[in-house]
Amino acid sequence: MKRITKTVLTMALAALALTACNKSDIPGFKKTASGLHYKFEVENKNEQKVNEGDILVGEMTILFDTIRIASNVGQPMPIMQAMANRFEGDLPEGLLMMHKGDKATFAVDADAMSTIMQPDQMPPFYVKGTKQKVYYEIHLDSIITKEQADAEQAKFNKEMTERQGAESSTIAQYISDNNITAQPDEEGLYVIVKKKGNGPAVATGKKVAVNYTGRLLNGKLFDTSVESVAKADGKYIDGREYKPFEYTVGSTSLIRGWDKGIAGLPAGSSVRLIIPSALGYGERGAGEDIPPFSPLMFDIDIISVN
Repeated sequence: MKRITKTVLTMALAALALTACNKSDIPGFKKTASGLHYKFEVENKNEQKVNEGDILVGEMTILFDTIRIASNVGQPMPIMQAMANRFEGDLPEGLLMMHKGDKATFAVDADAMSTIMQPDQMPPFYVKGTKQKVYYEIHLDSIITKEQADAEQAKFNKEMTERQGAESSTIAQYISDNNITAQPDEEGLYVIVKKKGNGPAVATGKKVAVNYTGRLLNGKLFDTSVESVAKADGKYIDGREYKPFEYTVGSTSLIRGWDKGIAGLPAGSSVRLIIPSALGYGERGAGEDIPPFSPLMFDIDIISVN
């Protein structure tokens, strides 16, 4: 559900205005009393109808006059949510006219849209007063009802609460199983120095080169700079160049547990970091390999510090 809500375009939907047909100045289109132009290519009046609060799943192409500015044709996905109207003749009125399986095009007056947008949100080719239109070509594949969405969100929230609650015990079990005697810092970060070098120390502004391997605490590899490790774990990516990762401390965006864990260590050091999710990817996780509230383990070899 979280991914669904992240991909939904937040668009306003108000109660359906009168849809008495007026003559449209766009060939082949009709126009509602509020000024929304519409044309149905396929209309399934006996299928499930869109209601306010529903999430629409399907394909949509957005054109500014004849210029395409967005499209997900060929990849049906949540495209918008039925919410509240923003101005007369807005798209939401048309969405509430749709049924599952419908194909329709809606045309919105660009000048009307500009009244609720910041100047830099309109396309650079928008010219006020020239009767430009924004076209939404929509194929509605399916509808997720508000009730279904609420149930999915409640399920997701429950799972996240359980994951968050289990994190401390997951870390404690790993520490116990691996006989780790190092103590965590005040934020729960474990820094286990396997070998201490004698070169320059990692510090802000220094250019650092490292080899690293990142795993979940169950041993699952999610990233490495070491080719042999990637191949051994079946994570080798053909075409990727496996080599030490070079970055400038303080200028490169890394998770805080990494930055904090190797700060002050000299070149030549090898260290294992056990990083709680608050110092990693937190409640968001990262891609498919790092779920929300996942503690991480990094093995890092500091090759050079300049």
